[in-house]
Amino acid sequence: MTESSLPPDHALARRTILKGAGVGVGAGLVSGLASAAQAQTTGAGAAPAGDGPVWSAEYWAKKGDVRLNLWRSASASRNRASSRCRCCSWWHGSSNSTRSSYDLAVPGKGEYSFMNVFARYGYDVWTMDHDGYGRSGSSGNNSDIASGIEDLKAAIPVVLQETGQRKMHFYGTSSGAIRAGAYAQAQPERVDRLVLVAFTYKGTGAPEIGRRAARVDELRANTRRKRDAAMIRSIFTATGMRRSYDPAVAEAIIAEEMKFGDQIPTGTYLDMAVNLPKVDPAKVLSPVLMIRGIHDGNSTNEDLIDFYRQLPNGDRQFVILPHTAHSPGYSNNRHLLWYAVRNFLAAPAPVVS
Repeated sequence: MTESSLPPDHALARRTILKGAGVGVGAGLVSGLASAAQAQTTGAGAAPAGDGPVWSAEYWAKKGDVRLNLWRSASASRNRASSRCRCCSWWHGSSNSTRSSYDLAVPGKGEYSFMNVFARYGYDVWTMDHDGYGRSGSSGNNSDIASGIEDLKAAIPVVLQETGQRKMHFYGTSSGAIRAGAYAQAQPERVDRLVLVAFTYKGTGAPEIGRRAARVDELRANTRRKRDAAMIRSIFTATGMRRSYDPAVAEAIIAEEMKFGDQIPTGTYLDMAVNLPKVDPAKVLSPVLMIRGIHDGNSTNEDLIDFYRQLPNGDRQFVILPHTAHSPGYSNNRHLLWYAVRNFLAAPAPVVS
């Protein structure tokens, strides 16, 4: 399904600079510092998203014999053709498919759809279910990071053809951030700005990575693992930060994900247990925003700052979200995530000396 046109673009919102204790992240993390900036907002700064209608459509890409499901959202009041890159893609993590990750409806609990929010900011937003997840077909493999890169190579030409763009912004969460970073390394010419949320570099000292390493024999022996309602609820309770999430969020995810059964691929869990790092920071050439929740058990500040310091592009930021664990998009503080991402994507081009 496609749409031939969308109405004219919104004016680009004024960019604001995040400020935190000790380090201004608008200027990036200064090399040699041991702490990172904490994102804060009091409602000032970038204007809130509108509440107009959002246009959505479904598309398909093919990776060999596997059909990959793409989902697109944009404001009904903007034109998809724009001189500025306003096209972006969100890539999901290990345990949930894309629509429950980025287009979730939680009745009576406010906005949880990342896609709706950024569509109303004026972005043309795309997502995709990876091989073996959600509405996409399955090759029968374990859908590891390497498989995910092939998924992206199949899907991105569809996005670029439909939008008329030569490159786009990339956003990934958890293993989706690893996929996005690895794709940016493999095909830098397609990536404008890159957002890595809940990313893991080497995983050194991260409790969750240690737990996965203890399951390595099981993960190697099976291409799929159990992901039932209890497991989804545990995402929000295992960290001790259960009050950072509304319990209704887990139930909304369960209602969406159980349509596809209680089994999902093991590949990204296995890669994160024993095959890290999967991304070489020196080969990621685009501007990069790294965001983590302060209580994220999939990484440590030291692990991520090690990656951050090696990035060659001076246009980079590192943001820590307060009172947030591994899944900031589902959290009570998701508005801080939206704020940080929006300001990064809307940054004006630097003046070259």
